[in-house]
Amino acid sequence: MAKEIIWSHKAKIKLYIILEFYANRNGNKKYSAKLYKRFNKEIKLVIKNPHLGIQSSQPNIRGLIVLDFIIFYESNDAQIIIHTLWQTHQNPDKLSAEIPTD
Repeated sequence: MAKEIIWSHKAKIKLYIILEFYANRNGNKKYSAKLYKRFNKEIKLVIKNPHLGIQSSQPNIRGLIVLDFIIFYESNDAQIIIHTLWQTHQNPDKLSAEIPTD
């Protein structure tokens, strides 16, 4: 049984902001398309191996490093829930507000 990938509202917004930033900065959407494809490729690896990412400070949430980003996700038997995307160049003190707590 294949797992369903669920993007939280926050994760969808972060993804859009990241892809728009690179499209505007580069004057085209080529890099954004490659980045989106890479995110999806790495998420498919998580479907096959849910413990691939590094354990975060929250018990059920793991972080998968993809280039200069971390995809924070949670996995259960039926779903991979993408909680947020984090650009590693940001202030790490702000990260605790991004990861959901139980």
